[in-house]
Amino acid sequence: MFKEEKGQALLIVVLVMVIALTVGLSIASKTITNLRTSTEEANSQKALSAAEAGVEQAIKTNASILTQNLSNNTSYKTDVTGVSGTNFLMNGGNPVQQDNGADLWLSDYSPDSTKIYLNPWSGNLTIKWGTTSDPCLSPAIEVLIVSGTKASPTSTRYAFDGCAARSSSNHFSTQVTLTRSTINGKDLYFQNTVPISVSSGLLGRVIPVYQNGAIGIIGSVALPSQGSTITSTGTSGNTLRKVNVFQGYPEIPSEFFQYGLFSP
Repeated sequence: MFKEEKGQALLIVVLVMVIALTVGLSIASKTITNLRTSTEEANSQKALSAAEAGVEQAIKTNASILTQNLSNNTSYKTDVTGVSGTNFLMNGGNPVQQDNGADLWLSDYSPDSTKIYLNPWSGNLTIKWGTTSDPCLSPAIEVLIVSGTKASPTSTRYAFDGCAARSSSNHFSTQVTLTRSTINGKDLYFQNTVPISVSSGLLGRVIPVYQNGAIGIIGSVALPSQGSTITSTGTSGNTLRKVNVFQGYPEIPSEFFQYGLFSP
């Protein structure tokens, strides 16, 4: 009888040890997970702060490449790329706000008022928009072009809409072609069928209507600089965070608003 009781006691002891070990391992695992999560969150915040610091430094110094080691095993690398040429995304590829639009420089920008609008651009413009093949789920597009001279500018307005249900009431041009193109890694599905002919272009604005939307520009010849895209990667430990910022030029000078060209 005593032998049987000793066997039962041993079994109870083993069971208690197994339960205690399971609970202990569970607590240890949870503690390690929480510690890892806290560390990753802290590194993520440090990496993001480093990336933002890289953007600020790039704007401040106008450098094209920046690399900086910060404290606590944190660093950033920042690249600045000019936006120009025969095809590019407006607003750095970010959605352009509906009824507000983004500026398209057709002449050389300069902070010096005596040098701005030099070298007017001439060529054909194709506007790309729509990230889905459904025209009614994509914005309509309004394009305003200012050409001529600074002293005597003229304006021309174009409007395109591939959605028949809307164009019947807004009377936008339906000369829109479904042609998928990839610009800087972004797929855009619609474009004006007939390119816009520009002679001595000074500047323009492209305005999405009905909703925000990404907009691409294709020129028959290279267009002037539109600004810069700043890509900054922050590193903290094994964590990486990336920040992309488009640095455009100041908005259209107020002298052009007297003509009522850019009212939504």
